Amino acid sequence: MSKLRLLFVKEAQASYISHLDLLRTIQRAFPRAGLNISHSQGYHPHPIISIVLPLPVGQSSDCELLDFEVTQETDGRGIADKLNVGMPCGLRVLDCYEAKRPVKELAFLQAELEMEYDSGVPEGAAEKLRELFARDALIIQKRTKRKELADVDIAPMIKEISFTEKEGVICADVTVQAQNPGLNPALLEKAIIKYLPECAPNFVRVRRKRMLDANGEDFR
Repeated sequence: MSKLRLLFVKEAQASYISHLDLLRTIQRAFPRAGLNISHSQGYHPHPIISIVLPLPVGQSSDCELLDFEVTQETDGRGIADKLNVGMPCGLRVLDCYEAKRPVKELAFLQAELEMEYDSGVPEGAAEKLRELFARDALIIQKRTKRKELADVDIAPMIKEISFTEKEGVICADVTVQAQNPGLNPALLEKAIIKYLPECAPNFVRVRRKRMLDANGEDFR
């Protein structure tokens, strides 16, 4: 039995595949790679497969991770190429290797936000955004696991953030806490709408770039 981890890209049309549908899609690809997925014991066995920090629907990523167990002994070499045969558009496996590091060592997410403005970027918006996210507290309302709205201060969960203005857009490079608690980078828009409505974008595109450990190194 081997514990393996996939590193894969999720983008374009695939960014709109839900978490459960993504699991089913990848699970169906395993037999093509000659993999036999291990199952749990008991009356209702289920495949041992999970996505590390599932990506919200509509977001894309260069660094998604999926853990799974197979009944055979393998170090994962050659599996990525086999899985990519027949994968849907927007899903691409970059690597497959032994899952040695525990998920609890994942500390930060690095993401890129592209904020679009239909009527052009408001004058001085980038500087105003820098000042906003330099504040000690940024309280927004966020849904809890119980689907209730609660006030949450997201400022302590933002490790680094920078803004660059381009034609019609402002790009934000941000590093946020990944878990315990974690911050969805898309929630930065809520803070802008609340505190700086004149600079609120018409559309926000989010792409995960890296998953990091506590030392700022790639988590794999």
